[in-house]
Amino acid sequence: MVEMFAEYAGGIPVLHAVPAGQRDAVLPTVFFHHGFLSSKEMYSYFGYVLAERGLRVILPEADMHGERFNGDESYRLTHFWDILRRNVDELPQLVEHYRSRGLIAPGRLGVAGVSLGGMTTLAAKARYDWIDAAAALMGSGYFLSLAHTLFPPFRPESEEEKRRFAQDIAPLAQYEIGHQLEKVADRPLFLWHGLADDLVPAAESARLMAELGARGLLEKVVYRTEAGIAHKITVNAQVECCRFFEEYL
Repeated sequence: MVEMFAEYAGGIPVLHAVPAGQRDAVLPTVFFHHGFLSSKEMYSYFGYVLAERGLRVILPEADMHGERFNGDESYRLTHFWDILRRNVDELPQLVEHYRSRGLIAPGRLGVAGVSLGGMTTLAAKARYDWIDAAAALMGSGYFLSLAHTLFPPFRPESEEEKRRFAQDIAPLAQYEIGHQLEKVADRPLFLWHGLADDLVPAAESARLMAELGARGLLEKVVYRTEAGIAHKITVNAQVECCRFFEEYL
């Protein structure tokens, strides 16, 4: 049995899933981030299945989503990368909310996510050494290159616009993983990607695997792909993700 609650953590709306009767117990805890234009409710099934396995799961609402959305769709579509950065920046206050209450088992804190949430996961893992295991599904950590094709802030045409575009995405350099691969792979990492993904190409995860392999950093990495799968989560992806956290968290 599982219990799930809607609450606020550090002022941020979250869903909170736990094994029944263990809301105040010390548990291994996973912070699970949803995708762009999606919601914490849509990915609550991850909370359910992980809680069934004895974990606490916190699903935060991303900025400009759910009750944090002001209804301006056109503005949101040009601020994908700002939302990503906010996800990463807000994670410590989410963690502190539950850690200060003694609810997170020491050495058993995980982060996971899908698409935007998978990107959040990779950036957070490189930044925060207190993350013990992480799972990135349909993600990428190569933000400066991907920002040219995936929800760019605008489409530059003139030389002046190209300079402004470069300035707009420059802050992503602090978040992307290319220059800090050791921090991505020094603790257990799960990667999953559908090989027919037409939004966040599977080549993004393949690139990460190749670069980690070239540096001899694959010992703690679990990599799974599925042929013919576009930008969506499968039952197998969910099962593999849960199995990963059961083993490593």
